[in-house]
Amino acid sequence: MSSRPPASAAGGPLIALGALLGAAVGFAFGQATPGFLIGLGLGTAAALLFWLRHR
Repeated sequence: MSSRPPASAAGGPLIALGALLGAAVGFAFGQATPGFLIGLGLGTAAALLFWLRHR
């Protein structure tokens, strides 16, 4: 029998979704770049929390 490694959980979609939603919200307020950066930061934080919880 071969032992399989545990399934890995991916947090990349959280980063991408945060960046896209942040840019969309920022665009609605006329500030796309700050919105993108804030969304990127929030998505990265969510991915890190996801990783810490599932490691």
